[in-house]
Amino acid sequence: MQIDLRDRVVIVTGAARGIGAGIAESFAEEGARVVRLDLEGGGFPVGDDDLVCDVGDETAVQDVVRRIVERHGRIDVLVNNAGINLEGPLETIADDAWRRLFEINVGGVFRMCKAVVPVMQRQRSGRILNAASFAAIVPSVNSSAYAASKAAVVQLTRVLASELGPYGATVNAYAPGMVPTGINGFAEMPQAAQDRLLDTLSLRRWEEPRDVADVLKFLASDQAGYITGTLIDVSGGKLATQIPAKAYETAAQRGETA
Repeated sequence: MQIDLRDRVVIVTGAARGIGAGIAESFAEEGARVVRLDLEGGGFPVGDDDLVCDVGDETAVQDVVRRIVERHGRIDVLVNNAGINLEGPLETIADDAWRRLFEINVGGVFRMCKAVVPVMQRQRSGRILNAASFAAIVPSVNSSAYAASKAAVVQLTRVLASELGPYGATVNAYAPGMVPTGINGFAEMPQAAQDRLLDTLSLRRWEEPRDVADVLKFLASDQAGYITGTLIDVSGGKLATQIPAKAYETAAQRGETA
């Protein structure tokens, strides 16, 4: 099976760095016409298809989508990757911080979809891919706001999938696990802290942006035309069993670890 994404017009939000940058690069390698969106800073804008856009601003979102359609004539794939994090016990979270997180993590997905949906309805085709998180499946202590926002994205995805069904467009969410980025600092943690996190994975290594991008490229392809309204777990089998590390301990005892 060969996935052909040549000349597909793909929007990736939050594409200046981290997972978003990896997703954008991977789609471009497949010949897609990638439009990277991000806030000012981080090297933006650097090219004709690198646009400044705050997904928390409805006017800005509508304007940038209009410009993309004027330039390319269509939108084939929307990857709603942009998001922010917020950690801490619930009683310590300020109202403004809670609202800002939902403005970006949920509102940003809502606004981008709202702007792109009419285009896909006219085309009778399209793919929308929304970033959830493993936190939407199993949340962590001190992640109430983040986990709640990502769970909201999953439900938004399911509803929109049915609403776009008559137009031949699909909508799916994806749940990355632990990708070291500047936001989470996984790779800079003390080794003991890293080991504690890695021990939760069935595939005991840090996730890379390409691991996420490979799944998204399939979901964006013609081969995934009958997959919609679902959440794809891309976490390396995080907590697939109660203690995944036991398998590595057993393999080590047998002298069979890589």
